[in-house]
Amino acid sequence: MDNSELLQKTAEKLSPFETAHLIDFAQRLTVKSALSNPWIVCAFLIVAFYAVIVRSKFVLAVLFTTISLLLLIRYTMPAEGDSLNLSTTLPFAFGGLAIGAFLIYLYFIKTE
Repeated sequence: MDNSELLQKTAEKLSPFETAHLIDFAQRLTVKSALSNPWIVCAFLIVAFYAVIVRSKFVLAVLFTTISLLLLIRYTMPAEGDSLNLSTTLPFAFGGLAIGAFLIYLYFIKTE
């Protein structure tokens, strides 16, 4: 196998990771599909493992915020076509306040 064949096979294997394909994937991504996509879940697990090993409070806080906002949006926002009402807006607002309160506690109140 010469170099040109190797390069051609590598280009074929990496073609799904072209910028156009990645942008198309990001545009079609919904919260439900993000929570069920094994690649995204695996990426979150790798980042969490890295944050625990390195003991990075910032990375853990960003990871917590991202996951909790995804879950908050997934379970509190109405389905497409439904209107916003008080029963869906209040849990979203108080969930956001709880996330913010935890982050404030983590960074400004808790000492090590």
